[in-house]
Amino acid sequence: MHIHILGICGTFMGGVAALAREAGHKVTGCDSGVYPPMSDQLRALGIDLIEGYGADQMALKPDVYVIGNVVSRARAADGTPKFPLMEAILDSGAPYTSGPQWLAENVLQGRHVLAVAGTHGKTTTTSMLAWILDHAGLQPGFLVGGVPLNFGISARLGGMPNRDKACETAAPSAEVKEETAQRSGDTQQRAQPSRQPLPEQHRPLFVIEADEYDTAFFDKRSKFVHYRPRTAILNNLEFDHADIFDDLAAIERQFHHLVRTVPGSGRVVFNGLEESLTRVLHQGCWSEQRSFGAASSDFQAQGEPQDFEVLRHGASVAHVQWQVGGVHNQLNALAAIAAAEHVGVTPAQAALALHEFQNVKRRMEMRGVVPRVGGGITVYDDFAHHPTAIRTTLDGLRRQIGPKGGTSSPRILAVFEPRSNTMKLGTMKAQLPWSLEDADLAFCHTGGLGWDAREALAPMGARAQVADNIDELVRQVTAVARAGDHILCMSNGGFGGVHQKLLEALAAPAMA
Repeated sequence: MHIHILGICGTFMGGVAALAREAGHKVTGCDSGVYPPMSDQLRALGIDLIEGYGADQMALKPDVYVIGNVVSRARAADGTPKFPLMEAILDSGAPYTSGPQWLAENVLQGRHVLAVAGTHGKTTTTSMLAWILDHAGLQPGFLVGGVPLNFGISARLGGMPNRDKACETAAPSAEVKEETAQRSGDTQQRAQPSRQPLPEQHRPLFVIEADEYDTAFFDKRSKFVHYRPRTAILNNLEFDHADIFDDLAAIERQFHHLVRTVPGSGRVVFNGLEESLTRVLHQGCWSEQRSFGAASSDFQAQGEPQDFEVLRHGASVAHVQWQVGGVHNQLNALAAIAAAEHVGVTPAQAALALHEFQNVKRRMEMRGVVPRVGGGITVYDDFAHHPTAIRTTLDGLRRQIGPKGGTSSPRILAVFEPRSNTMKLGTMKAQLPWSLEDADLAFCHTGGLGWDAREALAPMGARAQVADNIDELVRQVTAVARAGDHILCMSNGGFGGVHQKLLEALAAPAMA
């Protein structure tokens, strides 16, 4: 099959392209602004890339066009279509589909899909789960919205599970069956687990980051509705994507659509601390449920985020000691452990894998250290872009480096860009001072914003500065940076290469 992907350089569509190529299909694609690193990765796979969306690409005559979410029916002020290729596809009647639909029909069919959904932590938790299963010999396929450092790639097809390496079968234990029966107050809401092994021993596994954003301009359902998981993680849920959702209730409805697709023999793993997820499940759930995080949850953590006991029903079943910090990652780990258990990996096995987990690129990724007398200045890169994610990321770093306060205490300089569609709309601007409480100083890049960042950050007083361009931002940060500082750069985009510019500016002779 020859597929031509419109919007191929996006993280998700690039992963679809890699999977299609690995499966033996001919893959070509187009995008605007075809640039490294994604362009280099795709070309290395033998995928031809075309700049722009010109209608002349119809001459390629692929078997199907796969349409990315970036494509729309939008027109310029003069009436010219912004995506002429899409208009030509529609006019010609050529076959087309969305990325999630193509994936569901050509990759996920016949596999035990483990889907990770949530407002925050999807990429990290998906990476953890894929690594746990791989470490156990189950050879999962995966598609992640980032690059797990343990794998070095964002997507692969996977192979057949080596269940001789996994020391526990996936069949529910007598304890699990009894507990499920005791907790099943409504048989229509909570079905009994299947008596058959879960999953079927021959079924290959596939772990996927399950996004609630819409599928395509012609399919406004959330992407994850296409995936039909047998194991689903609902990691957390709060308002986001203000460009397509009116309120939290609208997102909760989409999450319930996902829950509706999980079979009775499946498992839904959910965060017991989230009232929004409780509301989702109260709308109806017909699968085994496992909760994590709360004092009454099935899975709990006891101890510090980097060194903790995993408790199941109050009894210790594993000990996790790893290099990943933050309470949010402790919760991510519990979710991954509970999901892995559903396919036969014990919590103890999962903990061994997490000891070797290297996190994901752009998740508290150290980009460099500039030497200074008294301690180097460390620059980090993180994908955080929602106020809650910014706050939890800063909390994780603060726990790692020590408390805020005295003149000799390590300082955090938060450098951030409100770049997501939700943040650009200003929907959550009032939460920014709250999200930045753990930062000693904050620096905001305002390029492209439709609201006044200075006004939004005014409650922070002199702790916050605003810059209209990257060069000004770099000057502001370097003017106050001192030995021992930790500079955390946060954006869901490239951020104008600010990380490297900061490292170079701080290393300049005048700054040393």
